[in-house]
Amino acid sequence: MSYEHVIVEADGGSRGNPGPAGFGAVVFDAGHVAVLAERRESVGIATNNVAEYRGLIAGLEAAAELGARTVDVRMDSKLVVEQMSGRWKVKHAAMIPLADRARRLVAGFDRVSFTWIPRAQNSHADRLANEAMDDAALVGEVRAAREAEAATVEEPSAGSAAPSWIDEVRAAQVDPANTEAVSTGPGWTAALGRPTRLLLLRHGQTELSLERRYSGRGNPALTRLGREQAARAAKMLAAKGDIAAILSSPLGRARETAEAAGAALNLPVRTHDGLIETDFGAWEGLTFLEAAQRDPELHARWLGDPSVAAPGGESFDEVRERIEAVRRDLVALYPGQNVLVVSHVTPIKTLVQLALGVGPSLLYRLHLDLASLCIAEFYPDGGSSVRLVNDTSYLS
Repeated sequence: MSYEHVIVEADGGSRGNPGPAGFGAVVFDAGHVAVLAERRESVGIATNNVAEYRGLIAGLEAAAELGARTVDVRMDSKLVVEQMSGRWKVKHAAMIPLADRARRLVAGFDRVSFTWIPRAQNSHADRLANEAMDDAALVGEVRAAREAEAATVEEPSAGSAAPSWIDEVRAAQVDPANTEAVSTGPGWTAALGRPTRLLLLRHGQTELSLERRYSGRGNPALTRLGREQAARAAKMLAAKGDIAAILSSPLGRARETAEAAGAALNLPVRTHDGLIETDFGAWEGLTFLEAAQRDPELHARWLGDPSVAAPGGESFDEVRERIEAVRRDLVALYPGQNVLVVSHVTPIKTLVQLALGVGPSLLYRLHLDLASLCIAEFYPDGGSSVRLVNDTSYLS
């Protein structure tokens, strides 16, 4: 469903200015009654103004995904409103690329207006921004603990407990400032800094995928061919090297694929519940035709509306919400690094969708082969790009 006219409210904040920062954005219908979309994200250490611009960008992106043509932007940042209205110049170097990105988004609509509102009238976006700053503070604590421990790292003694997930995350961290000068993104993105690069690997073949059946929360094992696909992907990834961590869906078919890569790269495999496949509910194990015959009207709506879920299952909108959280986690914990993410069709498509900044139609139009590789990059200034989609050259 698309909405011609929407209202965007956005906010950003920093506890320290600069300090742990985050933004929030909410999209309302034209009557300011129904909430159509929400966005929130921690942005590491930044100023209030940078976070506010990031909130504006997120709100405009969400409006574009909804198909809006006219947008009323309401913010309690006088600076952002005046600069986007053209009455004030953007002078701070950190905000120039953000303002340019916001203007490019504005140019994609028929009309965008900017209105200053008191903070009390921006409470929804303010709440989201504060939730994001809570996340930023937590990430900051993790990094501080990691840095404090870095000087006293010792080999574990015989019989000692294995390192925890967060210990290994900390040990894998590299300060991008020490490894590469600030760079710009590819093509015309104008993104700044070294991105977190996600190598998105789909699991190998299972019996359900071979029979083209809905395979969500079920746990079919890899077939012999699936194990061979995992081994070939692992060999390719080992040749590439320079991978800081491996994260996997908790489902067996993804973990088995990830463990092959882990053995080849000599890296531990950690699971992230957010990377699990869509819950297809009552359609689990059915073919496309069988699901359409079982629930013809619902299945037809499901094919075009990401807010619709299978009976007893999960909608693509719900998947997107948790995948956005996964992306925030990975970008915060692995700044400027390469991370192998082993997952399923919908989570991988959603990460590609987020990197491209496009609407949900991508979910229905993009094909991903078994054991295929995509590469999506997410930059510290909020920019993103897609380097590769559905590569299977290493399988032949």
